[in-house]
Amino acid sequence: MSLRRALALVFFPLFTYCQQIDSEVLTGPDRPADAQSWLANLKRWRHEKLIRMGYNGAEYDRPEMKWSQRNFIQPQVMVEDRYLYDPVTRRWTVDRYLDDLDRRYGGIDSVLLWPVYPNIGIDNRNQFDLHYDLPGGTDGLRQMIADFHRRGVKVFWPQMPWDVGTRDVGMPYWDAAAQLVAATGADGINGDTFYGLPRAYKTATDRLGLAIVLEPENRLESEEQLQWNTQSWGYWKYPWVPAVSAYKWLETRHMVNICERWARDKTNNLQAAFFNGVGYESWENIWGIWNQLTPRDAEALRRISKIERRFAAHLVSAGWEPHTPTLQFGSFASKFPLPESTLYTFVNRNAYDIAGRQLAVPLQSGARYFDIYHGVELQPSVEGQTAVLSFPMEAQAFGAVLISAESPGSILTEMTALTGKPLRSFSREWKTLPQRIVEIPRAPARSTEGLIKIPAARFEFRVSGIMVEGGNDEGVDVQYPWEPSARRHHRQVLDLPAFYIMKYPVTNAEFKRFLDATKYRPADSHNFLRDWQNGAYPAGWDKKPVTWVSLEDARAYASWAGLRLPHEWEWQYAAQGLDARLYPWGNEFDSAAVPPHDTSRTQHPPTDVDAYPKGASPFGVMDLAGNVWQWTDEFTDEHTRAAVLRGGSSYRPQGSGWYFPNTYKLNEHGKYLLMAPSKDRSASVGFRCAADMP
Repeated sequence: MSLRRALALVFFPLFTYCQQIDSEVLTGPDRPADAQSWLANLKRWRHEKLIRMGYNGAEYDRPEMKWSQRNFIQPQVMVEDRYLYDPVTRRWTVDRYLDDLDRRYGGIDSVLLWPVYPNIGIDNRNQFDLHYDLPGGTDGLRQMIADFHRRGVKVFWPQMPWDVGTRDVGMPYWDAAAQLVAATGADGINGDTFYGLPRAYKTATDRLGLAIVLEPENRLESEEQLQWNTQSWGYWKYPWVPAVSAYKWLETRHMVNICERWARDKTNNLQAAFFNGVGYESWENIWGIWNQLTPRDAEALRRISKIERRFAAHLVSAGWEPHTPTLQFGSFASKFPLPESTLYTFVNRNAYDIAGRQLAVPLQSGARYFDIYHGVELQPSVEGQTAVLSFPMEAQAFGAVLISAESPGSILTEMTALTGKPLRSFSREWKTLPQRIVEIPRAPARSTEGLIKIPAARFEFRVSGIMVEGGNDEGVDVQYPWEPSARRHHRQVLDLPAFYIMKYPVTNAEFKRFLDATKYRPADSHNFLRDWQNGAYPAGWDKKPVTWVSLEDARAYASWAGLRLPHEWEWQYAAQGLDARLYPWGNEFDSAAVPPHDTSRTQHPPTDVDAYPKGASPFGVMDLAGNVWQWTDEFTDEHTRAAVLRGGSSYRPQGSGWYFPNTYKLNEHGKYLLMAPSKDRSASVGFRCAADMP
């Protein structure tokens, strides 16, 4: 017999019962009859793993870090979310944001604030620059985070290892991240795309005396990282028999937040979380694309999170036993024992209700039995030395049982009130969030100087958004007035009246005349004309397009000039004509028609607007592609504002596919999330104006 065959026979039970779907989860037992031997092998597997890791739980023992062990519900939220920041009053509105979540699904324990992707890379600002460009600067961020803390919510900032093509940070990223959390009073670092945050992040935060929770997005690169990554996200598979969290099994105090951001039905996610006694990433604003929890999922989350918070001490029990035997097919349970009481969490994987006998446990003198989910005390059926507990569970829903000598208190009345209305009565229908286009008032031309007349036409407007994520799902990109919902690809025949458009983008010299005439100063002046000094642009920049101007700044200039910003379809018609060409000059890319790509980390200034005459459109409109992006329409929904940018820019940061996608093509546009002028202004965005016929 070969050595390989002999080893396979010796270790066959361990390999059979401890298979990993991936490094994050372990398969459950194939049959209920296998549960006892499966659990025994799982314990042996853990014992060996911890020895190989040289494991100690020192980080989990730290009192100032224990909050992570009850950090069950954490959304990722875009800083652009209009519930979190009000662009009209220019104020962070933390209470409004939290009140909405309390009302809809019972609130959160922490929040991951997201100020970087998908806008990063439109210019050379790095991820840390984008944090400090948020409204109010460091002081404003510290106060905003204090507002979260006042409501008992911890705050994470993200960290992007792939941001290697923008401005050089000038120090190791772990030191920059530690300085950011220290400056703002944050509580944790989420490692975007990290397979475990390296120890350097813990060393850097410890060096500053910070107790910071590290939370990688992906699985750990090695189990040893479990010792300093006290949280993680879970991108799991969801077999019929619930999988077991490998990291929680190795260290029951490790908190996983299960995430499946694009899913519209969260049943699998919520059941997996409750079965394992872990958390959930209640992520709804996904890069400005709204994927709201359905009413049923929101109500289910409210119920299970209330139970998890109340029994958080049980859920970190070192005696956790997943797949404790149940009495009904399709019912799965986990046992979380403490010395004085034991909690069982149940999930019903069936598509139908189950009731009656659910759990058999050893009879205990003085024990009382509580159906925590429904908030009632149970009277067991005593069968010899066994107590049999009966209770109902809805289809694809949840249950919880507590065995204790003492009543658990108010949780019973709270859960009775919640579960009086069955989950089935809440809608499972997913709905997209409607958008509206912001009106651009008519502006009849007072003068035609610098303008080109674009004749009336029946124009086929065909364009697609080029955002990295979202696929072709409903809700991605923007919703034009003639469409029932937002979508990535758009095609519509439009009858366009004649209009005027500027031959060139607005230049520094032209914008300077506006400032001199109006003394314009924006209310939010951070980054306003950032490349100017003392109210003047650099020498020789007269004919370069003005940048570092927000959409509001551009509108102010247009109003002063008796003009307006162009609608996107007007911009495209002026650039494309009626032959559906891909570029203003034709269907083949011509490097002589645009500035060369700028792949530096410092970013070069734009070229003069008349430097590339080969780039002219059929109507003679110039500098439409490849110099700076240009503002057009704004779209809003209940949670997000975004602008459509056209034309692309010369700036192309290198090293990652996550940077703001660039395009010179006339059948593609960029969607740029809007928040506040301080963050929206960019070295790569300018504008040109249009006017209506008198």
